[in-house]
Amino acid sequence: MLEEVQKEMSRFGKSVVKQSRSNLTRKGHNDTKDLYNSLGYDLNVHKNSFSLSFYMAEYGAYQDEGVRGAYSNKRAPNSPFRYKRNKPIGGKPFEKWAKRKGISPWAVARSVWTKGLKPTLFFTKPFENAFLQLPEGLIEQFGLDIDTFLEETLNN
Repeated sequence: MLEEVQKEMSRFGKSVVKQSRSNLTRKGHNDTKDLYNSLGYDLNVHKNSFSLSFYMAEYGAYQDEGVRGAYSNKRAPNSPFRYKRNKPIGGKPFEKWAKRKGISPWAVARSVWTKGLKPTLFFTKPFENAFLQLPEGLIEQFGLDIDTFLEETLNN
């Protein structure tokens, strides 16, 4: 049974990472490949339990879930992240990207700070889809719930 759990959870992890990377590329969010290359997972299977953790560059969570702007929630109304009104962001995080695009990093920073960052769900959607492909017996045996599993996986 442990071998089956390990096999299925490994398949799950590989599928989520592969599809997440594909989404980044397909949706044009793979400018430097930093986030793409940072994606991975750790799987530990024990006699009566397992742990599966996905990891990525810190800003991956912001790309996936979006960020509410300091003055508008329209772009990411359900995001747990928000820019603070009294703390504008500088252009430094956008310098390389803006230079390649031929635009001002300060204009980009101001727009993102005030309006927010739209969620891409590059990770969330593959996670949910792969979860639905898990064998029913595995889900029942470990009492897995997609929302709880996603939350615990992202928090690790």
